Amino acid sequence: MDKQLLVIDGAQGEGGGQILRTALSLSILEQRPIRIERIRAGRAKPGLMRQHLTCVKAAAAISAADVRGAEPGSTTLEFVPQALVGGAQHFAIGTAGSAMLVLQTVLPPLLRADGPSRITIEGGTHNMLAPSASFIERCFLPILRRMGAEVELEVERVGLYPAGGGRIVAKIAPSALRPLALDARGERRGIGAEALVAAVPEHVALREITRVADRFKLRREQVSHRDLGTRTGPGNVLSVWAEFDQVCELVTSYGERGVAAETVADRAADALQAWLESEAVVGGHLADQLLLPMAMAGGGTFVCGEPSAHLRSNAELINRFDGARIGIRAEGRHAHRVTAS
Repeated sequence: MDKQLLVIDGAQGEGGGQILRTALSLSILEQRPIRIERIRAGRAKPGLMRQHLTCVKAAAAISAADVRGAEPGSTTLEFVPQALVGGAQHFAIGTAGSAMLVLQTVLPPLLRADGPSRITIEGGTHNMLAPSASFIERCFLPILRRMGAEVELEVERVGLYPAGGGRIVAKIAPSALRPLALDARGERRGIGAEALVAAVPEHVALREITRVADRFKLRREQVSHRDLGTRTGPGNVLSVWAEFDQVCELVTSYGERGVAAETVADRAADALQAWLESEAVVGGHLADQLLLPMAMAGGGTFVCGEPSAHLRSNAELINRFDGARIGIRAEGRHAHRVTAS
């Protein structure tokens, strides 16, 4: 029997693009038709932008979906999946829009495809409004692999905002996810930093990693910098991370015209220090990323800080579908436990 159409308010909760991406992923996984209304209604530019349209296109390509409303600025989308198939696909956003968010849309379903997949995506790899490729590589994918996923990611070309021009290739094998409990960080392995510059003077990157090294008393081998040349510039991004046995947290800070390199470094260092001093095991962005894999695994739990509106909206949407339910409860003064069951 065909499943009933699920109508989703795209303006609910945080009301951003995450609702679209999660809904598309779950629609394919459950082969359930959906209609999303009021897409990004509260944003300065409501409706579907090019990055979101690429997510829709990618989701439709792996599911042979019938789609209505996939147009720039559209605030209503109907998506009816017909299948779930692996294989080779190529998607180009055409802007510096996040390639990682397109990957985020298709990765969960492709873990249950009928065969291996090779997904190539062109766009931005480091974007202020999305998890960076560095975050996905260091923080998200290691945990996903521990849950049983067979996923490889190669950043063939870095693409910084606003020029874009990045290119990633993901290889995904059908995998059964298993629950994972993240109750403690484990022993600390180390802190590191990397600064990237493109069509920006090299001394900017050197000043950033020097500042971070001073803040955390790091050795030279714990910090690095790369000059990407002019093709993907101008741009500058600093990544700072802390790696533990069970989890890694990475924060990014983006260079801006008129903002000193030391200020860019201090923003990243302050954010990482705040997490180190907190009771959270999983950082805020990683917490959001883990909800759907946990639901697919049918269980799992982690401890995070104060749940963001983004996380709560994502959990509420997942709970409208048929799989495991996401629960969030306070644990201690400043921590919360997120559970799938």
